[in-house]
Amino acid sequence: MARTLLGALLNRAATVTQTPVPLVSRTAGSGILSQRRDAETQMRAMTATGTLFAIVDRLANAVSLVDWKLYRSAPSGLKEERVEVTKHAALDLWNRPNNFMPRQEFTETFQQHYDLTGEAWWVIARNARASIPLEMWPVRPDRISPVADSTAFLTGYVYTSPDGERIPLELNEVIQLRRPNPLDPYRGLSPVLSILPDLDTTRYAAEWSRAFFLNSAEPGGIIEVPGTLSDDQFDELRDRWNEQHRGVGNAHRVAILEQGTWKDRTVTQRDMQFVELRGATRDAIREAYGIPKFAVGDLDDVNRATAEAAKAWFAEQLTLPRLERIKGALNNELLPMFGAAGKGLEFDYCDPVPPDTTVEAQQLTARANAAAALIAVGLDADDVLPAVGLPEMRYIGKPTTGPDSLTLAPAEASWQDAVSGLVGTEIEAAQRWVAVEHDDDHTCGPCREVAGKTYKNRAEAYADYPDGGGYKDCTGAKYGNPCRGHVEKRGRKGEGE
Repeated sequence: MARTLLGALLNRAATVTQTPVPLVSRTAGSGILSQRRDAETQMRAMTATGTLFAIVDRLANAVSLVDWKLYRSAPSGLKEERVEVTKHAALDLWNRPNNFMPRQEFTETFQQHYDLTGEAWWVIARNARASIPLEMWPVRPDRISPVADSTAFLTGYVYTSPDGERIPLELNEVIQLRRPNPLDPYRGLSPVLSILPDLDTTRYAAEWSRAFFLNSAEPGGIIEVPGTLSDDQFDELRDRWNEQHRGVGNAHRVAILEQGTWKDRTVTQRDMQFVELRGATRDAIREAYGIPKFAVGDLDDVNRATAEAAKAWFAEQLTLPRLERIKGALNNELLPMFGAAGKGLEFDYCDPVPPDTTVEAQQLTARANAAAALIAVGLDADDVLPAVGLPEMRYIGKPTTGPDSLTLAPAEASWQDAVSGLVGTEIEAAQRWVAVEHDDDHTCGPCREVAGKTYKNRAEAYADYPDGGGYKDCTGAKYGNPCRGHVEKRGRKGEGE
């Protein structure tokens, strides 16, 4: 069935007229947008006004530019423990849905459908010899209909081709994304429906302004003549008036009437307040989509801070919800179509929200200060670092110049040694290393005296105990008896003493 539909999709260019349907009918006073509320009208509304076009186009572009990855889920369910999958049929399908569309165009197309009609449809194409999906196509919402059922809720779909052919589709051949409709559980809800009269108003205002300039850039009026004019006299008066006064180039010319009197009878553009009217219409369109002025580039005062804030707001409030809807369709409907090969996998998008560098710097400073304070009171750095959200780090040395510099630690010294040195020698709890000696009849005087001594860092400890073992001033070592003492790293406060 999907292949039959595919043929209809590829041949639709030959059956669908290239002439767009006018948004305002030729009959005076009738607007198509406000009279028709079907999905086709909602999609055609994108060209009704520049504000709606800008909103839909920007949303579709933002969603289509986000990168996606495929992961194998971790047993713990934690994102940071997932393993990225770089080769898989589902990933290939998502990156190239069909031979005519890359993922970006595919996403942009169905996202336009979603933001204009409240729903988007993917039709799955399979090979007769393979059960897994091979292609995906975005289908116009006005051409597909759910088949409702009183017991099974939904039994399938019907696609109506441009030439009127009705093609039945199975449940596993269609994926629908929709904004829930409170009145219809099968279809989506479009923001366009709430602004159709406003779109008509915008179009009428534009047409009135155009006619205003085509008709001499002056309001209409009446020429009153005494008596009755013959047909020839009427035609001559009309032709002379149009010749001398119609058109922008003839605006404000002095009118000379041989017979008759001119009387204004219409309001001016100032009276109708077209500027305010069109501004109010733009506000109504943005309100329907929940988009402030700055989100579509309408900024009165632009600086780097406001630009970054607008970018972050747009991504967080508008792009993320749409990406979550797509992710749900990929993980809950598309991946299961791959059977066992799709189990344990999940699609996820790369976060489009730009990082706040100011907040990140403040958080990093707060974490570093918290780590230093905790280590200063004797807590082990191996426990402190993950507790405050810092990664494991190794200390590779620090400058030795300047009045506040500390002794250069060797390259193998740990990060906690460096932090211990930074808190100063006045804090006993910061002493990270301790000398351990055997206290018996064979212990020499120097070793007995150094026993229990604490050091700020590894460098100082190894200065007394080269390589961590054997006190440098041990009397026994001078006569060939190995020193039994050593230095060891202290854990939490009190440990190792």
